[in-house]
Amino acid sequence: MQKKKIPMRQCVGCREMKPKRELIRVVRSPEGEIGLDFRGKNPGRGAYLCPDPACLAKARKKNALGNAFQCQVPDEVYDQLCAQMEHGDA
Repeated sequence: MQKKKIPMRQCVGCREMKPKRELIRVVRSPEGEIGLDFRGKNPGRGAYLCPDPACLAKARKKNALGNAFQCQVPDEVYDQLCAQMEHGDA
């Protein structure tokens, strides 16, 4: 019997490969809106982030989400990510 392959994604903060389900997906929709995607199904370009405030701080300092989406990421997105990490239900 073959084991099911676990999809891996790279965190834009720490640059570590982790299982997709453990990460928070941030998505830029085809219309250019940036938001959080908890189901992992929204259309658009996705970037992944560990549910760890240290990774968020690194990503923000390096502008990793902005580089991934090739646009400016609004502060509200970082605030949403921070709130999500504090609640711990990512």
